[in-house]
Amino acid sequence: MIEDLVESIVDSVTDKYEREVPAEFIGSRSGRLRAIDDVAYVRFASVYRRFQEATDFVQEVKRLEAKQ
Repeated sequence: MIEDLVESIVDSVTDKYEREVPAEFIGSRSGRLRAIDDVAYVRFASVYRRFQEATDFVQEVKRLEAKQ
């Protein structure tokens, strides 16, 4: 599943961009990661969203728990 997600992201990047890829474009594809692996998603989100405080991290985990 992870390999499929990575391949899908790579395909969408290469279809749309030739050189530089905006971080927002990559970040906008993170929703599928959440469905595959909650921990990987939170790790990605902590960097992509630039969590400043531990409470930001905890709030994201709580949002994931609420959706399940």
